[in-house]
Amino acid sequence: QVQLVESGGGLVQAGGSLRLSCAASGRTFSSYAMGWFRQAPGKEREFVAAISWSGGSTYYADSVKGRFTISRDNAKNTVYLQMNSLKPEDTAVYYCAARKLNYGLTTLKYDYWGQGTQVTVSS
Repeated sequence: QVQLVESGGGLVQAGGSLRLSCAASGRTFSSYAMGWFRQAPGKEREFVAAISWSGGSTYYADSVKGRFTISRDNAKNTVYLQMNSLKPEDTAVYYCAARKLNYGLTTLKYDYWGQGTQVTVSS
C-alpha cells in the first residue's frame, strides 16, 4: 500500500512558477514509477509528466514540455513537479500517482493516487 500526499499548489499569476511535491509513504518508493496528472473543471483527467523508478527516464505532455520538470528524490520518498511559465490553461487540480510497472507511464493506469492539490493561474 502506498499513500500519496500532494502539496505546493496555490494561486499564481500567468508567467509565474510553482513547485508541487508529492510525499509517499512506505519503504518501496523507489520501486514505483511516478506520474503527475491534472483535471480541470468539466474536463477529463490528463497526463502531465512521469518519471521512471530510478529517475533515468522522464515523459511529458506536449502542452507542458519545456515548461515543467518532473524529478524525484528516492531518499526522501518524494516526487516533484517544477512548473514555470504558467498559463491560465494550466489551472486544474493536480494529482500525483504511483505505478508499479515501469512502462506505460503516460496512461491513467496507475495503482495509487493522491488527493490532489489545486493550482490556479490568473491572467
